[in-house]
Amino acid sequence: MKNSTSRFSDRVDNYIKYRPGYPLEVLEHLKTNCGLTADSLIADIGSGTGISSRLFLDHHNTVYGVEPNQEMRHAAEKLLQEYTHFHSIDATAEKTHLPADSFDFIIAGQAFHWFSQELARQEFQRIIHPNGWVVLIWNERQTDTTPFLIDYEQLLLEFATDYKQVNHTNLSREDFARFFHPHQLHTATLPSQQSFDLESLTGRLLSSSYAPNIGQTGYREILERLQEIFHQHQVNGAVDFKYDTNLYYGHIR
Repeated sequence: MKNSTSRFSDRVDNYIKYRPGYPLEVLEHLKTNCGLTADSLIADIGSGTGISSRLFLDHHNTVYGVEPNQEMRHAAEKLLQEYTHFHSIDATAEKTHLPADSFDFIIAGQAFHWFSQELARQEFQRIIHPNGWVVLIWNERQTDTTPFLIDYEQLLLEFATDYKQVNHTNLSREDFARFFHPHQLHTATLPSQQSFDLESLTGRLLSSSYAPNIGQTGYREILERLQEIFHQHQVNGAVDFKYDTNLYYGHIR
């Protein structure tokens, strides 16, 4: 299995272009249920190319983005350079180098399953305010709600290199319950969607670290199969990814 820090290094361009953002309803949910305001100080752990950071930056929050992958971190710094309240940190979830007792919210978008959970928990407890919130977010692609999504999931199971091993759905509710303060785990699910033509669908596939990339075994085969299922299911030249944007949040102190 590839190193979790470096495995996206050759995927950055596709990641920027084709990965989904997070719906604005995430902000509304956190405002209503966790007291999020524009003054809340945010630590975005595993901030990648800045997709999750941008959601909060547009809400006028100050965000510290912690990302160990050099290529992704540099991409975020370039994409978010207009935001003077974004601070890029070369560090890991387990050792963020952020000040203690400082943050109102710690967020992790599409990243928590890469962390060493117990070490990250200790670090999060160190940097968060006593009553601060940790919010773990995933855009979880629906796998069986349309014929296209069923075929796309089968494509990954057949051709993707370590899809089963790194899939974040390997995490159980018990894993989340252990991470948060006892009886403090809250969840929410919000709908979102992306539409793709063939070019952007190909980019979306190749943004995933488990998909064979150019020059790797299985690259030609997975793209041939992708084209087949696209042409089988497209309507007016497009197919849809439907997502459940899942939030797991609570206190850890």
